[in-house]
Amino acid sequence: MISMAQPQASFDIDLWPEGLPNSNGIDSTQPFDDARQNFKPSIRVFLPDASKSTGRAVVCCPGGGYSHLATDHEGYDWAPFFLERGIAFVVLKYRMPRGVTDVPISDAKEAIRIVRQHATEWHIDKTKVGIMGSSAGGHLASTIATHTDADTAPNFQILFYPVISMQQGITHQGSHDCLLGRNATEEQNQLYSNASQVTPQTPQAIMLLSDDDTAVPSQNSIEYYMAMRKAGVKSTLHVYPSGGHGWGFRSTFRFHTSMLNDLSDWLENLKL
Repeated sequence: MISMAQPQASFDIDLWPEGLPNSNGIDSTQPFDDARQNFKPSIRVFLPDASKSTGRAVVCCPGGGYSHLATDHEGYDWAPFFLERGIAFVVLKYRMPRGVTDVPISDAKEAIRIVRQHATEWHIDKTKVGIMGSSAGGHLASTIATHTDADTAPNFQILFYPVISMQQGITHQGSHDCLLGRNATEEQNQLYSNASQVTPQTPQAIMLLSDDDTAVPSQNSIEYYMAMRKAGVKSTLHVYPSGGHGWGFRSTFRFHTSMLNDLSDWLENLKL
């Protein structure tokens, strides 16, 4: 049985106080407005008690098909789980791409950069910063893991029912169209089909999903898992018999407790 502590007070940080580095076409029209999916790029930081800190941190990318954000059950609701394990938890509010691929990617990279900049202050080890994502957020997380430089490369990945491929018949079409546009070239589809971008330097990962997910086929995770195995990267894959898509931290997911135990065991045995 996993007990859950109440999260400590959180605080928000603006990712781009000096101005946005790029635009999705609506983010330049202020004020930001969540109701129309015009999110202010920011992070919400939850820190464990310093006496419990393991030095680890997780930057979380909620899902939403690259068209909206499921910030509660795929974001903030996870904070107590990680804090109880001495892991700082950072939820990213990233901008929707609206066909401008670099927009969410730049936000996610900056989130990792900010966490590492505050490492000493937040009792974090710069070499123990992971990334987590669900659904389209899992695509963003795996993109950061496979398309980045040393400054922003995560040290591990936690992926829930992730979109990995941008290829027709495998991808989640809505995520594809919002990120790359409906007329994306084969070169773009290949570049952001992240199983094809795995190298021996790709950080180790755990993937958790349901066998009956009809929104994001299990082939996405399986291809990523096999690519990492081929590259010699440690990875773990948990496929639950049912549950569909988008369960996040919801206790209504039939395998909620099993999933938490599986993730907890993986974190406990994670070598960084």
